[in-house]
Amino acid sequence: MSIQFDPNKAIYAQIVDSFYQQICSSELMPGEKLPSVRETAQTLKVNPNTVSRAYQEMDRDKVTFSKRGQGTFVTEDHTIIRALKEALAKKQLTELVHYMRKLGYTDETMIEALTKTIREV
Repeated sequence: MSIQFDPNKAIYAQIVDSFYQQICSSELMPGEKLPSVRETAQTLKVNPNTVSRAYQEMDRDKVTFSKRGQGTFVTEDHTIIRALKEALAKKQLTELVHYMRKLGYTDETMIEALTKTIREV
């Protein structure tokens, strides 16, 4: 795991985003154990308190759950994972639409450009 940290966004939030992406892309499977807070902090070269805050945030969102003395695990609730995936996709698409509108694209030209790009990629 490596993250290119953006100085304009809280580090813990970027760690959460990275784990969410791994969960949505099935790099981390339902029920799988996450690395310990210490391991993640060492890997990312950040303070363990920052990683702990990220883990707490993911637990609060019910995307992960913690077992006392055993660690943090990815939720096994596929409904939560599906909703997370949809929310992340919608956020990206919304940012894309806003950006393309700033460039002067209409809805129709956006759809054409997206269709063309999907075929090319």
